[in-house]
Amino acid sequence: MERNTTAGIAIKDGRILVGKRTAGGVLSGKWEFPGGKNRYGESLSDTLRREFMEELSVEIATGDEIFVYDFHNNGTDYHLHAIMVELLSDDFRLSVHEEMRWVSPSELSILDMAGSDSAIRTYLFSSGIFR
Repeated sequence: MERNTTAGIAIKDGRILVGKRTAGGVLSGKWEFPGGKNRYGESLSDTLRREFMEELSVEIATGDEIFVYDFHNNGTDYHLHAIMVELLSDDFRLSVHEEMRWVSPSELSILDMAGSDSAIRTYLFSSGIFR
């Protein structure tokens, strides 16, 4: 089985948005870029807009896809699409995260991130998008 999943990359004033997952579940306490699984028939941009609304109660504008990372988890092949986003507000109401934070490059480099999000972090630094 294959699934597409998304990560929204929001950068503002030299900082990038990350969230810390709430306790419980596989990603408990890990930091990640907001986003989530694509519903069949949904565009990747629609997925990100829905996920940001469900998880953070904020609207976004989507930009370019910058990176794709393929990984395997529990019998499913995932294609993680990192897409630039712009938040249209930042009045967060959290549902799956215990904290959202705008972090500097040095802060991002030391966060305990989910495995697939670590690949995005590595790309962001190596590509020069976020330094």
